[in-house]
Amino acid sequence: MEAISQSGYEGQCTIGLDVAASEFKVKGKDGYDLDFKYDGNVITGEELGNLYQSLAADFPIVTIEDPFDEDDWENWAKFTKANKDDFQVVGDDLTVTNIEKIGRAIKEGSCTCLLLKVNQIGSVSESIAAVKMAKQAGWGVMTSHRSGETEDTYIADLAVGLCTGQIKTGAPCRSERLAKYNQLLRIEESLGAKNTIYAGADFRKTAWMGESTKVA
Repeated sequence: MEAISQSGYEGQCTIGLDVAASEFKVKGKDGYDLDFKYDGNVITGEELGNLYQSLAADFPIVTIEDPFDEDDWENWAKFTKANKDDFQVVGDDLTVTNIEKIGRAIKEGSCTCLLLKVNQIGSVSESIAAVKMAKQAGWGVMTSHRSGETEDTYIADLAVGLCTGQIKTGAPCRSERLAKYNQLLRIEESLGAKNTIYAGADFRKTAWMGESTKVA
């Protein structure tokens, strides 16, 4: 928040968290070790959810990815039900772009957004099917890069082509990340400003409706 303020973008920037909670889940227990690299500070899934809520009350958090372990379905559902109108809950480790897991997450109300990773599920056809299922459920969709990326820009085209409205491709500090953002700029130039409306604060509600191509 200090950096946002000092750079002159206060009130214009929001925050997204990628918690990766599976990395600090205590195996065999309803516990999360927040200090897992040192002596340990274990709290329950409910307490972890309360922590996120307290952070969202103090900071402009609009999206949280993987707030709980990939097998902690109960806490995912409880948390999403309590906060679905306040911020987006994104399933990555939970759903792994897999139709069966997405179906379960929809049925149980486990999250409100799919993290789309093409090489996670293995094919473009399966990825499109996953996006269709998520959109039909009223979810958001966030197209995402993977660790160890190349400078291939395909996911930028995919994000626009499937009207996901959101893309996650990392901070613009390395060429494999900048490549995707540059491709989005080229797509905008090609399609024209009237067909590439910035979704802005309504990114959760507008992108999946298919009104027009929206890049967020």
